[in-house]
Amino acid sequence: MAGTVEGLQLVVVTGLSGAGKSQASHALEDLGFYCVDNLPPALIPTFAELCAGSAGRVNRAALVVDIRGREFFEDAAAALQELEARGYHYQILFLEASDDALVNRYRVTRRRHPLAPSGRVLDGIAEERRRLEPLRGRAHRIIDTTDLGPRMLRQRLLEIYGEGPGTAAMAVNIVTFGFRHGLPRDADLVMDVRFLPNPHYVPSLRDLTGNDAAVRAYLMEWPVVHRFLELFGSLCDFLLPQYAAEGKPQVTLAVGCTGGRHRSVVVGNWLTERLRSEGVPVHVEHRDCDLPEAVDGDQATAPAPPPRDLAAPEPAREASAPGVGSSHRDDGAVRSRAPRPRGPAPEDAVAEPRAPHRGGSPSEHAGAEAHGSGQGEPKERRAQHVEPRRDPAGSRTGEASPACG
Repeated sequence: MAGTVEGLQLVVVTGLSGAGKSQASHALEDLGFYCVDNLPPALIPTFAELCAGSAGRVNRAALVVDIRGREFFEDAAAALQELEARGYHYQILFLEASDDALVNRYRVTRRRHPLAPSGRVLDGIAEERRRLEPLRGRAHRIIDTTDLGPRMLRQRLLEIYGEGPGTAAMAVNIVTFGFRHGLPRDADLVMDVRFLPNPHYVPSLRDLTGNDAAVRAYLMEWPVVHRFLELFGSLCDFLLPQYAAEGKPQVTLAVGCTGGRHRSVVVGNWLTERLRSEGVPVHVEHRDCDLPEAVDGDQATAPAPPPRDLAAPEPAREASAPGVGSSHRDDGAVRSRAPRPRGPAPEDAVAEPRAPHRGGSPSEHAGAEAHGSGQGEPKERRAQHVEPRRDPAGSRTGEASPACG
């Protein structure tokens, strides 16, 4: 464990370019260190003073110092001696790798070596080794990353610096939501609980939320809820250690129902209580719990129309002029007809054949014409169809008398 003076734990990270200093900085930051990358060495004592005067807000700090500082890097040895003279203890973490591994990493990243901007990478690596030799000799820990990937390096740093103030285990975020309002974008695992009984359809529970005891008590009455919680808890007990072993600093579990107000909130609160009882740091957020209540989309029904007064007479229909948007049948009822489009007919349109003239007056052939047009009837007969009449009760109606009387 790194040395501490006055509550400050200070680690100086240095080493060869491409050996994994950036990955080490990220891992230390996840362990609670305040990290500064490529700080000029002359400012190290000043930075330590700032951390010591933060009233405990910064008690773990890591500085990345390497050859990128160019001419400022020559002040590294003097800065560390001044740090010791002021009474601060520190630890040097030196990262290195083989030449072949470094060359391969530069080939993958396609970056230039800081000491060989226009030359061979191997020449830059050799020069960097020479300049870093004094710091390597003073290093408290040396890690060879030739055969270490980012995950394994993170695990090694967790073993070295994982215990101490400010160290946090993998954080768990639980987000409850409604599918109606969209999925959380940062969810690592989404659990759909829309199969559980829905308190929305219980009138006394509809305006409540899963934070209310009545809603929770209603769901806990169902055996399927108890069985689901048992299986879901076992799944989390298996998954969370696997996520932690993978090196994830945090994981987000999303629990969703239709509106995000009842079932998901109850399940999210239950899982939060369970994990906290096991010592897992948990943060819960009910994203859609306070949104306005709406009809459940799974079983929504349209509102019923108002009741119809059967005793009230139907409103009279206005008569339409024959041949314009309406037609007349033999019983005198008015039937609507869409108006024909105006303008020239398309070239590929087929003209409707006309019935041959059979002689006689139009009234004699009115029955042979299409009833939808009303064009072959005399004016007197057309007027008869639309002439309003009085029924025996004396009320007026716009319908013509049927032919049968």
